[in-house]
Amino acid sequence: MTGTAPLPRLLLVEDDASLQRFVALALDDLGIELVVAGSVDEALAQLRAGPFVLVISDLMMPGRSGFELIDTLAAEPPLLGTGRLAIFSAGINPETSLRLQRPEVWRLLPKPCSVGDLIACVQDALAATATAPTTPAVHTEAADDATAIARYFGGNAPLFQAFRDSCLRQFPADLAAGEQACAAGDLATLRHLAHSLKSVLLTLGRDEDSALAKSLEDACAAGDAGQARELWPRLGHVLHRLR
Repeated sequence: MTGTAPLPRLLLVEDDASLQRFVALALDDLGIELVVAGSVDEALAQLRAGPFVLVISDLMMPGRSGFELIDTLAAEPPLLGTGRLAIFSAGINPETSLRLQRPEVWRLLPKPCSVGDLIACVQDALAATATAPTTPAVHTEAADDATAIARYFGGNAPLFQAFRDSCLRQFPADLAAGEQACAAGDLATLRHLAHSLKSVLLTLGRDEDSALAKSLEDACAAGDAGQARELWPRLGHVLHRLR
């Protein structure tokens, strides 16, 4: 006897128990597996354990915020994969909406939302996942170089190469400075370094690596030493790989 196909999985990142029950009741008949996380850290653990077609996340929660979840998804695209991220929050005002205009955010769901809007969000995510390409695009450093040359260097490949060579000569010093700052808990120095590397990596066409540097910069600015210690080795690995 063959087994049944697994249900599509939805991750709700919400610390309010009453809203957890509302979402569970509203989506009960949709044929999905609902997983609830009460914090960003718990949500990231769930994302690392398996794929979800949709993540619905509040912004304001105890501990790390929904904005930090978005930053992490930007730094680690495989966590979301082909899934979608919807922000479910009572704090969606014009200023917040502007902050949420990011590639990782697929849809905004203001609280309170209707059952119909919630169901439509889930059904649209299921449809989008069903029609998404099953074969990911091949990502190469040559493609990154070509993007950077066209975007920032006006098609001038020798100029790009000269800039790239100068960056590669600087990376060993950046690595050493970052290691020293991380070991000393010097968030100010680490923030300054991450800020510089964010721009350098973006200009080199390494958008995902630049987003990782941005996440490190934000963690240092927030005084989150634990997050900074987690992010720096990953950024250091990028520099080591590129040099």
